[in-house]
Amino acid sequence: MEQPNTGSKSMSYIMNTKNWWGPLTFILIISLLGVGMIGFQTYIDAPPMAGFNDIKGNVIFDQKTIERGQEVFHKYALMEYGSFFGDGAQRGPDFTAEALHQTSLFMTDFYKNEYKSTNGKIPDEFDIKQINEKVKQELKVNRFDASSNLVSLTPAQVYAHEKLQNYYTDIFINDKGGIGSLPPNYIKDEQEVKDLSSFFFWGAWVCVAERPGANYSYTHNWPFDPSAGNSPTSPVILWSVLGLLAFVLMCGIVLYYIGQYNQLPNKFFKPATKDLFSMERVKSFSPTPTQKATFKFFFVAILLFFIQVSSGLVTINDFINWLGVFGINIQDSFPVTISRSWHLMLSLYWISTCWIASSIFILPILAKKEIPGQLRLINLLFILLFVLVGGSLTGMVLGPLGLMGEWWYWLGHQGWEFVDFGKGFQVLLMGIFILWMVVVYRGIKPALIKKEPWNLPNWILYSVIGIPLLFLSGFVAKPETNFVIADFWRWMVIHMWVEAFFEVFITVIVSYLMVLMGLVSRQAAIRVVYFATILFLGTGLLGISHNFYWNAKPVATMALGSVFSTLQFVPLILLTVEAWRFKNMPRMAVGDVEHKNLGNFGFPEVFLFLIAVNFWNFFGAGVLGIIINLPIMNYFEHGTYLTVNHAHAALMGVYGNISLAALIFASRLMIKEQYWNKKVVNFSFWSINVGLMLMVVLDLFPAGSIQFKAVVEQGLWFGRSHEFIDYGIFNKLTWMRGIGASVFFFGGVLPLTWFIVSRIRSLKPSIKTIDQMDPIIASKTEQKVPELEEVF
Repeated sequence: MEQPNTGSKSMSYIMNTKNWWGPLTFILIISLLGVGMIGFQTYIDAPPMAGFNDIKGNVIFDQKTIERGQEVFHKYALMEYGSFFGDGAQRGPDFTAEALHQTSLFMTDFYKNEYKSTNGKIPDEFDIKQINEKVKQELKVNRFDASSNLVSLTPAQVYAHEKLQNYYTDIFINDKGGIGSLPPNYIKDEQEVKDLSSFFFWGAWVCVAERPGANYSYTHNWPFDPSAGNSPTSPVILWSVLGLLAFVLMCGIVLYYIGQYNQLPNKFFKPATKDLFSMERVKSFSPTPTQKATFKFFFVAILLFFIQVSSGLVTINDFINWLGVFGINIQDSFPVTISRSWHLMLSLYWISTCWIASSIFILPILAKKEIPGQLRLINLLFILLFVLVGGSLTGMVLGPLGLMGEWWYWLGHQGWEFVDFGKGFQVLLMGIFILWMVVVYRGIKPALIKKEPWNLPNWILYSVIGIPLLFLSGFVAKPETNFVIADFWRWMVIHMWVEAFFEVFITVIVSYLMVLMGLVSRQAAIRVVYFATILFLGTGLLGISHNFYWNAKPVATMALGSVFSTLQFVPLILLTVEAWRFKNMPRMAVGDVEHKNLGNFGFPEVFLFLIAVNFWNFFGAGVLGIIINLPIMNYFEHGTYLTVNHAHAALMGVYGNISLAALIFASRLMIKEQYWNKKVVNFSFWSINVGLMLMVVLDLFPAGSIQFKAVVEQGLWFGRSHEFIDYGIFNKLTWMRGIGASVFFFGGVLPLTWFIVSRIRSLKPSIKTIDQMDPIIASKTEQKVPELEEVF
């Protein structure tokens, strides 16, 4: 590969591919050691799942009760209604915050009654203040005995535990949970509710009892609750300041190198060929049999996109019951625990399906031929995906409704947000990933160059291998595993996928599409992929720490999270700077070519979606992400709609748009010219992105901000209470979300779904032999294809 000649020694070193192994190896070693340290400390410092006795030694509840309660929590998918340690859904309460607050109130009542019984009068305001202070101090004392694995409870705490069981019996069995809550008798077994209450009581104890040897709780005094004595600790503030300093410093370093990078010769930013992928080449393109086989993947993906958004509308209905205006009640048969499970898992399904299909679509272009037996493997992959989606969605309905019996864990609902499907389907998904890896390897093998490990085909293989390797993390925890430890492994799957290897995979795919469309040179694409990988892995692997601020991890985890999660914004700044060059690429590519103009570019619709990816990467993932990453900010916002705001903007804005870009790219080459409708695609693009922005501006961000204010003033328990969520401005803003959701769904999702589905019979015929292939895919034995040689 040609190496650029720059005036900077540091840039010369960085731009020379021979030096790339050193920085990448260093980043990986440091990051993996850091993650390993977090995992090790998680096991060492996890709060004990102990037995709880009264001061006389009588058993109140034992460890098995907590484990059974945790299983009930997962079995009925309560993480898709409320949250635990702030992780989960925001429709219902955070059960740890609620249980803690109720415990403090019940203990206060106990001492009020005791005062009245002793003194024969109701306590006055001064007496109540003393009682409140006594409750705070009592809650903070950690009476755990490691030798017996028992926690001793005071009489007031024993009383609070009993009252808490009655409280949750009213909510889950007697339907006293407020408007839009779970259906009556959602949990029919009263013993299960008692076990669940003990699990919630244990979570509250973890949040308030001081960690041995420290003056703060296992969760760093989270959640904020003045009545229980929980407020931010000094390390929370300290590491917020240091994290901000690290961010500013790294921004300066990156901006310096951007300046150096901009001094490179222009040829490293221009396409390798002056020929864009023109409209004529799009029209003359003929797909191979394996490429044509990917259309059924895209066909299913767009249907899953439709169902995913529809289930999101059903979830919104749980807040405001807009279907009730028409006399329709679906909440009893399709409660929020099911609709939200579908909404989350279908987002992963349709996005992943698009990525799998797009990676398969480009394989013949890389190999310059059809691989024997590849079509059968691709069809098998599709069948397995179909079984996975259909089976898991069915299980996610039957499991929470209690219709799966003892099979709820394997075929029903695991109960973990973003890992909702039954364990059996998780095993199936692992098999799908392995088969996908085999398909990609077989298709990409002819294009692999051992002496040039940084070529784009190699990068595709690296990222595809990394995804199933990380997925192994999801098989460690069991239903009875300590929640704190199990949640570590859950985040190892979610975060490492989304903010590490999926980011790399996306960068590779986007870079490759841009090379194919004639927008960038091979050298420029490879360098972008490498530097993005360095930045994403360097900040993303250790950036997992910000998910562990408040779920009973040590201070060292907060230190890592405050620095590296803040630095995750840095690569997004770099990408945004590049986006200014990126948006002019089609014009640059045709600017010097006689008789060519931008209107002849074959993929203007795809380019729109790629531009949107850049915008949402900066705004959704970056801006809306960094405002919640600093520990002191996260302390108050964790479990509020500011997280939902960031999640919607980042997941749909970045991953959704790139998936649709891949779908449109492949569909444009497979659908016959006379049946292509650019007006529908363009209208869908603007509706989807404008609708998403309207949801952010009209509801998610203002609702999150108001909720944040409520938490700061009164505590998380109040910001997540049905009194706050179901009434007032928060409820009105939820209605406002309907404006953006309507634009998104009716203007974007519906017409795009109709367009793709209706084109199933309008595909180009596949070519039968290599000699018939379009020049971009393959060449005759003696034919030289300059474009391909320049690309690979």
